[in-house]
Amino acid sequence: MCGIAGFVGKEKNMKKIVKGMTDRIRHRGPDGEGFFVRGDVALAQRRLSIIDIEGGRQPMFSKDENLVVVYNGEIYNYQEIKEELKDYPWQTNSDTEVLLAGYQKWGKDLPNHLRGMFAFALYDIKNKTLFCARDPFGIKPFYYYQNEGSFLFASEIKAFLDHPKFEKKFNEKLLSSYLSFSFTPTTETFFEGVKRLDAGCTLTYQNGEITIDKYYKLEFPIKKGNYKKTVEKIGDTMASSVKYHMISDVEVGSFLSSGIDSSYIVSLAKPDKTYTIGYDLPRYNESNYAKDLAEKLNIQNKQKIITKEEYMEVLDKVLYHMDEPASDPAIVALYFVSKLASEDVKVVLSGEGADEFFGGYNSYREEVDYSIYNKIPNFIRRAIAKICLHLPPIRGINFLVRRGLTLEENYIGVNKVWTEKEVKKLLKIPVTISNQEITKPVYDEFKGESDLVKMQAIDINFWLMKDILQKADRMTMANSLEGRVPFVDKEVFDIAASLPLEYKVTKENTKVALRDAAKEVIPTEAYKKKKLGFPVPIRDWMREDDVYRTIQKAFVSKVSQKYFNVKKLLKMLEEHKSGKKDHYRKLWNVFCFIRWYQVFFENKDV
Repeated sequence: MCGIAGFVGKEKNMKKIVKGMTDRIRHRGPDGEGFFVRGDVALAQRRLSIIDIEGGRQPMFSKDENLVVVYNGEIYNYQEIKEELKDYPWQTNSDTEVLLAGYQKWGKDLPNHLRGMFAFALYDIKNKTLFCARDPFGIKPFYYYQNEGSFLFASEIKAFLDHPKFEKKFNEKLLSSYLSFSFTPTTETFFEGVKRLDAGCTLTYQNGEITIDKYYKLEFPIKKGNYKKTVEKIGDTMASSVKYHMISDVEVGSFLSSGIDSSYIVSLAKPDKTYTIGYDLPRYNESNYAKDLAEKLNIQNKQKIITKEEYMEVLDKVLYHMDEPASDPAIVALYFVSKLASEDVKVVLSGEGADEFFGGYNSYREEVDYSIYNKIPNFIRRAIAKICLHLPPIRGINFLVRRGLTLEENYIGVNKVWTEKEVKKLLKIPVTISNQEITKPVYDEFKGESDLVKMQAIDINFWLMKDILQKADRMTMANSLEGRVPFVDKEVFDIAASLPLEYKVTKENTKVALRDAAKEVIPTEAYKKKKLGFPVPIRDWMREDDVYRTIQKAFVSKVSQKYFNVKKLLKMLEEHKSGKKDHYRKLWNVFCFIRWYQVFFENKDV
């Protein structure tokens, strides 16, 4: 819906400063701007008009003018809240106003009454209190920074660059974690002092003090009921969620890939327009599946074929919009499909969250596939794993290592890139944060649960909340497009979290119950397709001379020589180019960090 920014702390030219902050994130809201400056408080918003186009301008005041709010997102149950609080003197038809009315009614319990995606900052003028909150799954971003008595917040870190109290410093201690996770897995960020408000949390700033409270926690109250009724309930809940996510005063389109998740969303929503990307290498191009579904639903499908040259050319811009380094190759694909959709619509639906909620990753099947091996006494499996740790990390060896270690010792998420042992050999700086330190709070919270639940909790808390949803927000907003994710909904999660293991994974398949719900509405066999995500031909491109030289140049750059074992990187690059080994994920991971660093700390043009 928009971008927000603001600060508490007296400065000269406060409106000019806060305007500069929001100008930096103008792409999040090109339809308008608004400011509140009073005393030592400045709030601002850039608006992408979706609901109540004329009446929903921000900052918005309560009727008594004591509360003022800036907000990013959509509250899908705002009409129900208006009905519940019908005695409130409503002034607009917008969802923004329910934040003001709700805060007057429920105070800090307000977020628990909201169904939607949101990040907001609400200022109580009389009590001089700034109350901020982020939605339960972190669909919308919120960053904050404190220095020399000033408190800053914004939708994107780059907004801080225009505040005089912000000191841009590289937080190098997070580099080791990034290399393993492929994104920033902590509330700390790569900009020293800048923190991310965690999903499902509120932040209160008063008298120079920050207080953070958790209002939403994941729970998995597993219930084994009648399978057919469970599938029907999933179908009803998804239909309801999609209906809520279609609420808009402007047209809503949808992304459409070849897989079950977006196909299910599109089959339920039946939007007039859908958008698909592919590549000019046939083995990576599955756009025909999307075209087939669109034809059967009698809706439009607009497609974009991405070339290698286009992909590499836009990479720096993509990393700029991400704020922090991230090496999932699908980010660039998401940028292009967002750009394509933005030519026609302001809002799109997307399929993120289904895998984490309903058990879509093949690694989850190990609890079923290897149940016999898992019965071998733990001390024997550990002994085998210790031996295998000294052997080359090939597929069978990796399995023996994983099965010999506890989940807590080994599993940091479905997308792990470098192991900690490898990171220590690669980096020239000391590793000060272990992966286990980062994941421990989540494992402690789900102690006693099954390994499948623990894996889901890890992937939701890290991979989904801190990478998948972040890149979805950044790439859509980079193109002034609002992305909505019907799977990432409290009601949907509640039913997904209650499913027993066999309703999620079997030896034959993943997302078992979800697939059976989806096949009731998908008119093709997309519900059967195995997970591919956004397949990207980076692996192949890196063996071609132009991309190879681009990466080689980055590996001998000043920043690379400062932080990495350059000799090791160049050797791995040669091995990959020759086809001797497949190192593409590790090499791309380092390459993306270098290019990100050059953009933000060496002022590389984007």
